[in-house]
Amino acid sequence: MAGFATATWAALVPYARANTGVNDATLGSLLLCLGIGALITMPITGALTSRFGCRKVIIAAVVVIILVLPFLAIITQPLILGLALLVFGVGVGITDCAMNIQAILVEKASPKPLMSGFHGLYSIGGIAGAGLMTLLLACGINVTLATLLIVLCVVILVAFSFLGLLTYANPKEGPAFAMPKGIVLLLGIICFSVFLTEGTVLDWSAVYLTQIRAMPETLGGLGYTSFAVAMTLARLAGDKVVKYFGRLKIVVAGSIIVAIGLAIVTFIPVWHLSLSGYALIGAGCANIVPVMFSVVGQQTVMPQAVAVPAMTTLCYLGVLSGPGVIGYIAHFSSLPVSFFLIMLLMLFVGALSFKLNLNRIGSSEGTYLKNSGRYTFTRIPANVMKITF
Repeated sequence: MAGFATATWAALVPYARANTGVNDATLGSLLLCLGIGALITMPITGALTSRFGCRKVIIAAVVVIILVLPFLAIITQPLILGLALLVFGVGVGITDCAMNIQAILVEKASPKPLMSGFHGLYSIGGIAGAGLMTLLLACGINVTLATLLIVLCVVILVAFSFLGLLTYANPKEGPAFAMPKGIVLLLGIICFSVFLTEGTVLDWSAVYLTQIRAMPETLGGLGYTSFAVAMTLARLAGDKVVKYFGRLKIVVAGSIIVAIGLAIVTFIPVWHLSLSGYALIGAGCANIVPVMFSVVGQQTVMPQAVAVPAMTTLCYLGVLSGPGVIGYIAHFSSLPVSFFLIMLLMLFVGALSFKLNLNRIGSSEGTYLKNSGRYTFTRIPANVMKITF
C-alpha cells in the first residue's frame, strides 16, 4: 500500500509543477514538505504501535494517504500543495515506520532472513503504482480520474491485508523517542544516504528525463518504474543472497552498483540509457536498507521500540533533505551536478559499511522466537527448536 501510493506521487510531480507553475528551487521547497510530514510523526510511531498495535496505526495512516492523494493532482496554489504534501508525508511516514516494526517482529520469529522479501513487496507496490499511473496517463485518461482509480486500488489492498496486520507491537521500553546513538546512529547514516538517493529518484526522475533528456512527458514515470522493477527483482532474491554472501559484501557491492548507475544517468545524454542507469540504482539500493533494519533488530545498544523509530527518523532525514537539496543545487548549477554528488555519497556508504563490518553485528547463528504471552523474544542456537509460552 505504501509503495503503491508513494510511486503514484512520483508520476504526478510533473503535473503538480505544471499546475503550480513553480521553478526548480520552489519545487524543491514543496517536496521538502512531504519529508517534514514524515519526520515529525516517525519519532512517535513506536509509542503509538506499543499502545494501539501495528494494525490500528497502519490502517489509520493509510486512510490519511488515500484521502490526500487525489488532491495532489489538481491543486494549483503552491502553499496549498505544500500543506497537502505535509499531511501526505504524515501518512507515509507513520506507515513506513509501523510496517518496519511489524517486519522486525515477524523476522525475529522466523528461522531465516525475511526482511528483503518484505521490502520487496514495497517495491512491487512501487512498480504497480508508477507503472499503472503511467499506463493510465499514456492512454489519455484524465490525471484526476487516474488518481481516483489508484485510490480505489489502495482501498482494496486495505481490505485484503487487514486481518494479517498484528494487533500488538513491541512493549514500551524507555522514552517514547530517543536520539540514535552508537551503532544505531551509524546504521541510520547509511540509511539516510540510501533514502536520499531513493528520494531523488522518486521526486526528480520524471523531471530529469522530461526536461534534461527530452523524454515525452507522458512517459516520465518510466524512470521510477525502471528503478522499482530492478529493486523488486533484487529484493525478492535478497534473503537468499544475503544468507549466501553475507551482509557486508551485499552492502558494499550495492553502493558501487548505485554509483555506476548514477554515472550513466549523469554522463550519457540518451534517455533510453538513462533508464538502464535507474535500473542499476534500484538494484544497488535494493538490499542495503533491509540489511540495516535486520541489524537494528539484533543490536543491544537501544531498545527496539526506541531504536526503530529513531533510525527510521534519521532515514527520512534523507527524504526530507534530498529533494530540497537537489532542487537548490539544480537551481544554481544543474541536475546532473546534483546526481554526481549523490554518486560520491553512495561510495561513502560502501566505505562506512566496510569499516563497520556488518557481518559481526548481532550473531547470525541465533534465531528469535516470539513468546505469545508477553511478546518477548528468546534467543536460541540455530540447531535447537524451542517454543515458549
